Amino acid sequence: MRSRVLATGHEPASGGLTLADIQRGQRARVIGYDENVEPSAARRLFDLGLFPGVEVTMVRRAPLRDPVIFRVGDYEIALRGVQSRSIHVEVVS
Repeated sequence: MRSRVLATGHEPASGGLTLADIQRGQRARVIGYDENVEPSAARRLFDLGLFPGVEVTMVRRAPLRDPVIFRVGDYEIALRGVQSRSIHVEVVS
């Protein structure tokens, strides 16, 4: 699976980290979207505040592990697994 060129000007290493991989309470910085994301879906994610450079914190999972609640800025959003697997991130210490 290839990814779009990221905000940092490079592509993530194969098997790169996605939003779906972070654990409860862990923070990550969005670096880009997967190449397979439809442009309209990428635009919607961008409009929701999930753009390259923004920090996201995983808050909690639903009882059946999908969807997952993430904090972006001062609000929370719920994303399905397929959506969160299409957002490439890097962990923030």
